[in-house]
Amino acid sequence: MQFTGHKIAAIVMALAVSLGGCTAVKNTGEALFGPGRQDAKLTPRNDTYRDLVNLPQPKGKILAAVYSFRDQTGQYKPSPASSFSTAVTQGAASMLMDVLNDSGWFIPLEREGLQNLLTERKIIRAALAKPDAPENNVMLPSLVAANVLLEGGIVAYDTNIRTGGAGARYFGIGADEQYRVDQVTVNLRAVDIRSGRVLHSVLTSKTVYSKAISADVFRYVKFKRLLEMEMGTTTNEPAQIATLSAMESAVIHLISEGIVANSWALQNPEEINNPVIQYYLNEATTFM
Repeated sequence: MQFTGHKIAAIVMALAVSLGGCTAVKNTGEALFGPGRQDAKLTPRNDTYRDLVNLPQPKGKILAAVYSFRDQTGQYKPSPASSFSTAVTQGAASMLMDVLNDSGWFIPLEREGLQNLLTERKIIRAALAKPDAPENNVMLPSLVAANVLLEGGIVAYDTNIRTGGAGARYFGIGADEQYRVDQVTVNLRAVDIRSGRVLHSVLTSKTVYSKAISADVFRYVKFKRLLEMEMGTTTNEPAQIATLSAMESAVIHLISEGIVANSWALQNPEEINNPVIQYYLNEATTFM
């Protein structure tokens, strides 16, 4: 069987349309050659962020200190990509501070860069101590003390917890799809500053999904004329977005458990029936 130019073009278009449809991109060119240059924009968020910002208002905001939120997984990216680069973000403390601030329940206090803050305060005090300092300069107030200390970290990153795929080939024309699922786990606990007692501790997990789709043609179209063509696209969910979503879920669970245990209170007690609160409370009791 010989392929004419029209038949080859039809094969190419069929593969392109197949890839474009499977990857849900705007057009076929974007599927084949990528989206191109993009301007800077706010970090995309998952559905947990919508739940976070729709929480009911607290009776009073909680002063919270976060000294660190370390990577405790011990996981590194696999070779040959890098044998020294870590698999998860090292800026988890900064991400947690953003989540706490967006929740509307906490007033995060700067503790990760505490030494820098103290150095700046020393500089100001030294300037105020000079004899020619302006009379209207006032002394610095004391730093605000926290009500709770938030501890924890990224405690696990499990790779290849589920893999799979499917494919087909007929007369040198084939296509296949493969996927891989990883999982990141976060621990967040609230500690009472006065007693050191752990008030609440939460473990949340989020999957990291990766998918690859490819299609190829390998066929002789006529004597000593070989048609060989490959196309494909890969989609990898960013690990830091999954980590951020796990943190958002952990903060919501922490707030919900604290409301039930009277560790903190709602501005309107009837908001305990809020759909977001009830969803996360039911999720917590489902696994008990």
